[in-house]
Amino acid sequence: MSVDLRYDPSVTEVVEKTTQFVRDYVLPLENEHGGDINAAGGDDLRREMNAKAKAEGIFAPHAPVEFGGLGLDMSDRVPVFAAAGYSTFGPVALHIGAPDEGNVHMLAHIASDEQKHKYLAPLAAGDLRSAFAMTEPSPGAGSDPNALRTNAVKVDGGWKINGEKRFITGAEGAGFFIIMARTAGSPGDRGGATMFLAPADTAGISVDRHIVTTDRSMIGGHCEVSFTDVFVPDEDILGEVDEGYRYAQVRLGPARMTHVMRWFGSAQRCHDVAVDYVSKREGFGGKLGDLGMIQQMVADNEIDLAASMALLVKACHELDAGSHASNETSIAKTFAAEAYTRIADRSMQMCGGLGVSEDLPIARLQQELRPFRIYDGPSEVHRWAIARRAIGRAKKAAQAVAAR
Repeated sequence: MSVDLRYDPSVTEVVEKTTQFVRDYVLPLENEHGGDINAAGGDDLRREMNAKAKAEGIFAPHAPVEFGGLGLDMSDRVPVFAAAGYSTFGPVALHIGAPDEGNVHMLAHIASDEQKHKYLAPLAAGDLRSAFAMTEPSPGAGSDPNALRTNAVKVDGGWKINGEKRFITGAEGAGFFIIMARTAGSPGDRGGATMFLAPADTAGISVDRHIVTTDRSMIGGHCEVSFTDVFVPDEDILGEVDEGYRYAQVRLGPARMTHVMRWFGSAQRCHDVAVDYVSKREGFGGKLGDLGMIQQMVADNEIDLAASMALLVKACHELDAGSHASNETSIAKTFAAEAYTRIADRSMQMCGGLGVSEDLPIARLQQELRPFRIYDGPSEVHRWAIARRAIGRAKKAAQAVAAR
């Protein structure tokens, strides 16, 4: 079996255009505003950047062609998203940031034709943003989705939803919400969840508070949102009733990998800044880059970057082949999230005092990268799932041998 890791020239062209666009236009904006997308202008800046990305022909590379995107599959998204992620504003500029990118992917695969016209079309075009409302305050759903407490009750013509959500990225200014609510069973039960689509101006939806976190690159912030007797008509159920968790898998695996893609760019940037610094900085009778301890950190960064990319490419290949790739995406996400924080930390160390200053971007990039070990599933939860699958395979193999 041959494995061809070369990209089509059309993809390479998008990567080159994205790289140039980010370094010439987007990076100066990020640096000017200290990496805070909301303080830099929020949606006004997003629309300005989106318009320029459209003019360059690199806007929404993940979105279906019929909705104005480039229609790239998961594997072809890898180098494009990484190039955009070199700036923390890059994903917003190309309209490939969380949660919109994942919501576009999910709606393209699950939504009805009417829902695609109503929700996917304006989202893919960048006319509005969206939010995925899943996580809840304790004791509700978080890393354990079965703890879901937000409730949806059937009424004439639709459903009424009540509940509270927390850490809902992009909620402030979103045009619509995808709401995960329990339609069967009780908190702690497996299954029984349904996804609902609701315009943000629906009565009963309230964005109550921005939660202050270390990262500043997510447009619309991370918010607490409450739903009080929110009516959703039957035609705005996304997928089937009680099958929300199954449909969410369409989003979760790919969304984890696009996070890995985007943050790869930021980790690469930390490394580039540090290598440039140690290649020029004089100390101890020569350049810092000539010292063995520095060279070890440079080499370890190179290894972490290469390993993260290899795991990412493998997982995306499996996703494109039609697999859920649950194990591959968990492994890639866990390794990369931890590797990226190691890269940022080493890069900061190599740059000494400047590394922790605002004169270089490394310190604030480290603040963006660290939450990734929690977002989209903490490393510990992924490790638990990876181990459980491995033990399950071993038990199954033992049973097969015993049955012979």
